[in-house]
Amino acid sequence: MSDVLYSVDDAVAVIVINRPEAMNSLTTSAKAALLEAVTEASRADTVRAVLLTGAGRAFCAGQDLGEHAANLEAGRGLDGTVRAHYNPIIRTITEMDKPVVAAVNGVAAGAGASLAFACDLRIASEKARFAMAFSGIGLAPDSGASWTLQRLVGQARATELLLLGEPLGAVRALELGVVSQVFPAEELDAAARTMAVRLAQGPTGAYAATKRALRSAATGTLAEALEVEADLQDACAKTDDHLNATRAFLAKERPVFQGR
Repeated sequence: MSDVLYSVDDAVAVIVINRPEAMNSLTTSAKAALLEAVTEASRADTVRAVLLTGAGRAFCAGQDLGEHAANLEAGRGLDGTVRAHYNPIIRTITEMDKPVVAAVNGVAAGAGASLAFACDLRIASEKARFAMAFSGIGLAPDSGASWTLQRLVGQARATELLLLGEPLGAVRALELGVVSQVFPAEELDAAARTMAVRLAQGPTGAYAATKRALRSAATGTLAEALEVEADLQDACAKTDDHLNATRAFLAKERPVFQGR
């Protein structure tokens, strides 16, 4: 059985972490498979949006602690996994030119929560629960949580969540802005697919430009953000999608985007 399932339908790459018996915790092989999947989704011309979720009752419980404990006992420590696996997975998700939706169907803990935070949009089942479990096992945050979480909830709240490690239920996650919508468990899959297909049918180039603008503005000055926006607008204005959408607007028609 594959640790990660990958399929493409309606221009949506669906990536499912598939270790339900272990709450989709991440072994070395699972992390390698996940990196391969997100890289394929990023590069494939047939993919215009990505949907990330977990099989069974969990989204992702983070690092597989059985494997981690064995590495510790063997004197290998983290065995290089943060730089070799987690960092490139997070960078591929955040830097790809396609929108990525996380459908958080259950527990998202440690690096599993970080995976969700790295996605562009997060929707959740009412059974979802986020746990920043790093401090509970004597570790610092990884997989970008120190960067992404405070941009979602603010520095003070991120500090509280990371230091205390208290679980965050779906309702509270919605209140804090960690997720944008919460659905009954039986409705999550359909809602996530609807959102991903909607994005796949949208102006892919404009979505890519928006992601780039947000990344730049997160660490730059207003003047720098304005200049980046001007460059991106110049590029978007030359696309067929913009021209056709402008014509459709003037004709009072619904635009059809081709992603170019």
